Amino acid sequence: MEIFVIKGGRRLSGTCRVSGAKNAVLPAMAASLLAEGPVEVVGAPRLRDIATFGKLLGILGAEVTQDGGGADGREVLRIAPGDARKAEAPYELVKTMRASVLVLGPLLARYGRARISLPGGCAIGARPIDQHLRGLELMGARTSLSEGYIEASADRLSGAAVTFDMKTVTGTENLMMAASLAEGTTVLSNAALEPEVCDLARLLRAMGADIEGEGTDEIVVRGVRSLHGARHEVMADRIEAATLLLAGAITGGDVTALGADASSMNAVVEKLRRSGAEVDSVPGGVRVRREGPIRSVNVKTAPYPGFPTDVQAQFMAYLCLGDGFSIISETIFENRFMHVAELRRMGAKIDVSGNTAAVKGVPALSGAPLMATDLRASASLVLAGLAASGTTEVLRIYHLDRGYEALEHRLASLGADIARVKE
Repeated sequence: MEIFVIKGGRRLSGTCRVSGAKNAVLPAMAASLLAEGPVEVVGAPRLRDIATFGKLLGILGAEVTQDGGGADGREVLRIAPGDARKAEAPYELVKTMRASVLVLGPLLARYGRARISLPGGCAIGARPIDQHLRGLELMGARTSLSEGYIEASADRLSGAAVTFDMKTVTGTENLMMAASLAEGTTVLSNAALEPEVCDLARLLRAMGADIEGEGTDEIVVRGVRSLHGARHEVMADRIEAATLLLAGAITGGDVTALGADASSMNAVVEKLRRSGAEVDSVPGGVRVRREGPIRSVNVKTAPYPGFPTDVQAQFMAYLCLGDGFSIISETIFENRFMHVAELRRMGAKIDVSGNTAAVKGVPALSGAPLMATDLRASASLVLAGLAASGTTEVLRIYHLDRGYEALEHRLASLGADIARVKE
């Protein structure tokens, strides 16, 4: 088992390139199932989730390779789709990564059938897929549940008007992909607005799809008979960018996240500025600087363009060193304060009631052995360790490796004293 050992108290400074967005690469990989030629994703990081999704595509007949042959030496993920004769996503893979459900729409649209293991719950809360199924049924799919699997079939999907009961990113993406090969026009209302949804639309258009309206509440997809392969440069990971900026801010440093787009994370940038940090768009990225105290601010997570739930834990670590009280409200997932107990071990003062955490800032945090519980919680503990006095050990960093490629090398390049060691 590998752990991070962090000797805190170092001010971070310098520049660090942001990876391609995991949450954009995974739907792009699913979309490759729709194509009648190879799909290349430029800028895809080497992550556990992407490797797992690659295994799933392999089961579905695709050939997946990754190398550093892209521009500026960036990684290129190449997917040569095959014939998904089995069209089944087994439990062994779906249980480790909920995004596997994204193959449902493409398989149904391209092959007329799909059998996908139910994702079930996860550590940070249930994420039901009823919106996916209802939308596909409106498009003419027949669905049933049997022995823990969703079974779906359709001769050919038909365009339909689908209104989501709630914002759902993967639901919007699944139905966008399914509608690309459906007969007629599909209108998705109350669609998710996330930049990753827009990135998927860019790829689908490059493959020959007829899509408009992404980034708004209403996406219109006019089905076509077939899609071809394409080369796609994936967007930068706005969650990794926010994590790197917070690493600079929490240590009173000066860090530039190359490739970051401030407009894709306005809510995080605004809170950083209100907390006393200077945040500026610079050529090629976003720069953060902080010299004065951290001013306590309130945070409430919300669907995009609101404050992202995937940055809540990291921002909480930052506010643990604030000059007053902060109220953090988590409205997306019901179980996303599991990092609180670990931050308390470092001297943080946090009270939790339901989906609300009250954080009273303290002058300093102390290093301690910590246990990561999920991907973003892991990142929050690393940030706290960077700012703490003494040594912090973060266990179970395999959670972190799901969403951050070699984070220790990136932070070390900024001056952090951090190492990955075997326990």
